[in-house]
Amino acid sequence: MDKKLLHVRTVILSDVHLGTPDCKIEEVNHFLRHIRCDKLILNGDIIDGWQLRRAGQWTKAHTRFVRIVLKKLEKRDTEIIYLRGNHDDVLTAFLPMEFAGLSIVEDYIHEGPRGRYLVLHGDVFDTVTKNFVFLAHLGDWGYRALLKINRIYNAYRAWRGKEYWSLSKAIKARVKEAVNHVSNFEEHIAKLAADRECVGVMCGHIHTPADKMLGDVHYLNSGDWVESLTAIVEHHDGRYELVNYADFVQTYPAPVVESPVEQVEA
Repeated sequence: MDKKLLHVRTVILSDVHLGTPDCKIEEVNHFLRHIRCDKLILNGDIIDGWQLRRAGQWTKAHTRFVRIVLKKLEKRDTEIIYLRGNHDDVLTAFLPMEFAGLSIVEDYIHEGPRGRYLVLHGDVFDTVTKNFVFLAHLGDWGYRALLKINRIYNAYRAWRGKEYWSLSKAIKARVKEAVNHVSNFEEHIAKLAADRECVGVMCGHIHTPADKMLGDVHYLNSGDWVESLTAIVEHHDGRYELVNYADFVQTYPAPVVESPVEQVEA
């Protein structure tokens, strides 16, 4: 029986953080295998260069992600747009780059049935990331430590038969400074989109998925593949949808038994 697939015009995902133990690599690979699109936008922090320089964890599944993307480019005629993030900032010195069907850029204007959308990772509006690199790395270390504690705690919860619970997301939701940071980020990035004469904006960076209106600007944040496991899809009629993996896998389920022979299908 043919595999059930979701066919859309565009897919936007960000913050996969390949090279880290907290990357939900099996989930994002499953998502990409079960989707067909004309354009795939990888909106920053796909590869976590910061962690790889600190002896990160690159696995066969991480390589499989790259192969799935390249197969979409080669076999499916999918246009690939890769935007630089702060964790893959090594690309900055080489931008822009363009190959057959693959563009690596700083920002991008996506033209869709509903108008122009500005696409950028969003770290340009993070003062710490932009101007205080040492503090940004220190904050990243703290976040990784929190995720490690989260893994241990959720292993205990799983043993008790309880569902996954995100410690870091709970802290972010309750700490006033974090809430204000997200709000200010959204306002600044929406203003930039309006200044660029765009009807909407798509970003990542803050790991907070969103699909809402900020004044006259349609604000979309694709979230991440560390905790939220979300992506944005643009349907062929121009409608945008925030897709949550937990819902996606109900419609496009993973096989119960994996074949011992590795198959890469995009």
